[in-house]
Amino acid sequence: MTLTTAIGRPCATGRHSRPAAAPAAALLGFFVITLDALVVNVALPDIRADLGGGMTGLQWVVDGYTLMFAALLLSAGSVSDRIGARAAFGLGLTVFILSSAACAPAPTLPVLIAARLVQGAGAAAMMPSSLALIREAYTDPIRRGRAVAVWAVGGAVASAAGPVVGGAATLAGWRLIFIINLPVGVVALALLARTARSPHRPVPFDVIGQITAVVAMGALTFAAIEAGDAGFGAPVVQAAGAVAVVSLVVFLIVQARGAHPMVPLGLLRSRTLVVCAGAGFAFMAAFYGMVFLFSLYLQTERGLTPLQTGLAFVPMTVLSAFLNPLAARAAERFGPRIPIAGGMFLMTGGLILLAAVPAGTPVWLLALLMLPVGLGGPLSMPPATALLVNSVPAHQAGTAGGVFNTSRQLGGALAVAVFGALIADRASFLPGLRTGLLIAAVIAGTAGLAAMALRPPRPPVPSLRGSADTRQVTIHKTGERP
Repeated sequence: MTLTTAIGRPCATGRHSRPAAAPAAALLGFFVITLDALVVNVALPDIRADLGGGMTGLQWVVDGYTLMFAALLLSAGSVSDRIGARAAFGLGLTVFILSSAACAPAPTLPVLIAARLVQGAGAAAMMPSSLALIREAYTDPIRRGRAVAVWAVGGAVASAAGPVVGGAATLAGWRLIFIINLPVGVVALALLARTARSPHRPVPFDVIGQITAVVAMGALTFAAIEAGDAGFGAPVVQAAGAVAVVSLVVFLIVQARGAHPMVPLGLLRSRTLVVCAGAGFAFMAAFYGMVFLFSLYLQTERGLTPLQTGLAFVPMTVLSAFLNPLAARAAERFGPRIPIAGGMFLMTGGLILLAAVPAGTPVWLLALLMLPVGLGGPLSMPPATALLVNSVPAHQAGTAGGVFNTSRQLGGALAVAVFGALIADRASFLPGLRTGLLIAAVIAGTAGLAAMALRPPRPPVPSLRGSADTRQVTIHKTGERP
């Protein structure tokens, strides 16, 4: 049975469905996805001490997850549209739980990296379908935007808890950081069982597009990581770069000429989507790149324990968790352009300050200087996500979510790869750290300037049909340029 609701009320299908269960499950899914991206950083020195491996191995522990996450997100969006958001989310969550259980007892570094790759595949299936679940649960774009802000709280709480949880868990052994996912995942599955079945549409799978996307992102990340040891002029690095370029060209040709592309190029003509995706890329490159750099710096250069390192991130991450709900309100009042651009510029200033401080700066002062970087993300990401979700037709919500989150994860993966290459040589650790921070500042500042070009969204136009209590709203979708 389908219930068509009045404006602002959740909509659901199915006799035993609970509309609030969908955003709750999506929130928990986003929580474990974000937690796993952050909790590992603080444990990297202990993982190296236990399983061996140099900087390259540590980079793959982080990027094995984010790379597979990014590479499969594009197809995951299309799969979400094809089999339904509920089914796609459940499949991804199950894979994520099982692979987390495999990470914990990993006997060697290659086994851990392989399990992290599978974990990233599960996360890829969960992310776009979580946003699609929220879109299906709410018909009113304002309430949907608030629901997206609540969804973002899952990531904010994970960001706040991740470094501390990682540091505390490492006291009992780094393997505990993966076991944490199991009870959270089981609760999310229980909530998902109480949600309505999602609509779906039959769309053929774009095999060539997916293969070329994986090869392009994998080769690019491999080239950046290997450049830290072999140098950017090494034949293996240049060959990997060439493979990435060729794969990207083939991918674009397939998407332009294929009968059923997983990323219709027409969707990329939307200025809104491009700007939001760019902001997502910049946020992940800046925030996750900074956490990666300072997690290693505080432990290897300043002698802090994993727990002390995690505590150094607390002021930034805790305050950012409180800012997420306020960002949606700010977007409602001022429009999305101001909070998106303001957040990016705030991150830019923070990164420049961190790059400029002397080597002996007290840890407490470094923790305070991280605040602008931590606050810029939650100020800009909820409005960017809500704007994106409201700007595409319903049947392309999963695909648009895949594009957006692919750009986010690719930003994080490349930041770890490039910044790790810059600090691979212990003798040049501090200059490499500063260079990485300045690169991130340039990326964030560019995204802020692009966000200033966003135009105010068009207001909803009420339909002439229906009473005042049950009137429906026609929402302007942007396949066009906003």
